[in-house]
Amino acid sequence: MTLKEKLKAGTLTIGSWITIGHTVVAEIMARAGYDWLTVDMEHSAITLDTTQDLIRVIELCGVPPLVRVGSNDANVIKRVMDAGAHGVIVPMVNSKEDAQRAVRAVKYPPSGVRGVGLARAQNYGWGFDAYKAWNEHNSVVIVQVEHIRAVENLEAILGVEGVDGFIIGPYDLSGSLGVPGQFEHPDVEAALEEVRRVTQAKDAVAGFHVIPPSADALREKIAQGYKFLAYSLDILFLGEHSRSYKAALKDETSE
Repeated sequence: MTLKEKLKAGTLTIGSWITIGHTVVAEIMARAGYDWLTVDMEHSAITLDTTQDLIRVIELCGVPPLVRVGSNDANVIKRVMDAGAHGVIVPMVNSKEDAQRAVRAVKYPPSGVRGVGLARAQNYGWGFDAYKAWNEHNSVVIVQVEHIRAVENLEAILGVEGVDGFIIGPYDLSGSLGVPGQFEHPDVEAALEEVRRVTQAKDAVAGFHVIPPSADALREKIAQGYKFLAYSLDILFLGEHSRSYKAALKDETSE
């Protein structure tokens, strides 16, 4: 099944986040067994040319490559799709109109407004027709719910044709409520409860970015019904494991 088909079927998928702009990191992550990987162009120093290299490596490993773009900008979205991304994760989608803009940027006319280019995605000019058909039926649009306005407008956002699901950005959502990082604050919990209510009512694909590399935290979100789960990110895997292994040797190495 393609990622699009899995989302339509409500199948649980678990991916992760790449913020280190090196193809070795992408290959290691892609061979770890994730259902998808996202290259982060919002909160990293990764450039477009590096993004294309990362997309290529991820795809060659048989994993769907997504890109979290820095903004809901048609030109940015068009360029990462032309680079070969299978879809985009779009930040700060706070209204129905925001969601419609994201979908239109991914799709060609008449479904959208994406301009035609002949780049990697279109086999450098030798595969436009095949790509156009693939893009219409298989490209993925995930919107980020990371502001209380998005929670308030979630039902309308999920009603937009072409939105395949959403993913909660917990830090920014809590920040929009004035309590950044306080995930157990009553206001944050109330917002998440409203998200769950709308998700069930719309039978939507709900996602969550589990930031800490904790299997228990991931299992908790699975139990809560989230189907599109991002499990931590490359820098935390590296940092947490480096610290834990060093701590395990503390007695042996201390003077």
